[in-house]
Amino acid sequence: MPFRAPVSEYQFLFENVVDYSVLTTVEKFEHATSDIVDAILTEAGRLCEDVIAPLQRNGDTDPARLENGVVRTSKGFADGYRAIAEGGWVSTSASPEFGGMGLPLTVTTAVNEMMAAACLSLQLNPLMTQGQIEALEHHASDEIKALYLPKLISGEWSGTMNLTEPQAGSDVGALRSKAEPNGDGTYAITGQKIYISWGDNDFTGNVCHLVLARLPDGVAGTKGISLFIVPKYIPDENG
Repeated sequence: MPFRAPVSEYQFLFENVVDYSVLTTVEKFEHATSDIVDAILTEAGRLCEDVIAPLQRNGDTDPARLENGVVRTSKGFADGYRAIAEGGWVSTSASPEFGGMGLPLTVTTAVNEMMAAACLSLQLNPLMTQGQIEALEHHASDEIKALYLPKLISGEWSGTMNLTEPQAGSDVGALRSKAEPNGDGTYAITGQKIYISWGDNDFTGNVCHLVLARLPDGVAGTKGISLFIVPKYIPDENG
């Protein structure tokens, strides 16, 4: 049975259950009218049905593999990701200041759910990036925002989160990764992380990791943990 995106169901929910129109009274969401959101849901549904869903089986028949230290993703995943990125679907709720659509998270949640239902293994990549974008928007320095956000939002780069360690799963405070100041505003990170969703790929120019680690003066437990951005390739000031 072919995948059918639940576009009409979401349109019904937005109109009759969650009262989406209330969100458009908020200044930052004035542009996201119901007509625009209907069009966005329709286009997202078409992408899910025509491009993303057909890739679901490839994840089983042609799984990702490591060849001579290089990650090779499932057949078609690179093209599928490119369609997601070029359509702006990585950045639906990201700040327009850095190239995002600036839509309510309500809309992003609906789009993400459709994409996840179509092919979760692929959709997890932009989902991880969306989480990193939100973290940087709220907590990063202006310098880091200017350097990383445009390329994460465009989908040129992807993002991950690195929390779990062999001895620190749900008890994140037990992590042993260390961050030593280099004296120039950067840090040397040492430690081992495991279970990193989309920790590498063969279709984005860089993979940026948000890594939990403890500074030398960090207290024990979760309160002493800091967050660092650790890219696969360290960019210069021009990216």
